[in-house]
Amino acid sequence: MNISVEELENYANLSPENKARFLELKDEEEQQKELEKQKKNSPFVDWLQVNNSNDAYKAEDWLMKKSAVAYRLLRFLVKEMDNYNAIVCSFKVLEEALGYKRTALSMAVALLKEHKYIDVKKTGTSNVYLVNKEIYWKSWGKNHQYAEFGAKIIISESEQDETLKKIEKKKIKSLDIPAKKK
Repeated sequence: MNISVEELENYANLSPENKARFLELKDEEEQQKELEKQKKNSPFVDWLQVNNSNDAYKAEDWLMKKSAVAYRLLRFLVKEMDNYNAIVCSFKVLEEALGYKRTALSMAVALLKEHKYIDVKKTGTSNVYLVNKEIYWKSWGKNHQYAEFGAKIIISESEQDETLKKIEKKKIKSLDIPAKKK
């Protein structure tokens, strides 16, 4: 374990409970550094777990035969989902990303929901898509119980209000810090 001189001096002044917690945190920090190192050395940086059971394979195979639109939609959601199998986006995003009309995508979502490939929750005008963790999983197994929390959100520039776009541009310009005069 790598502990700096300053940390060692502070460690001496900690209570026994805080010393134990300090050591836990240092251990977690080292584990995280090791994971980051492994990521850099691995060709598998952005990985996905796929349940290779016969049932999951048959479900995916059936979907490919039943509806190419639904299969492409499912694979898009799987590719873009966060580590809790969730993604938030509007139909406009799906239309632009996949090149299908809203009606085709609505039918695909209904098919995916009906056969439990996904679940859909509402948040304002967008949907939260929750991919079935029994088929695909993007994180470590210990996160399974949190499959419906957290989300990656994708927005489309084309569905943003023009007024908001102008305001954002002004905000960015106002953040420019002038150079110091010498």
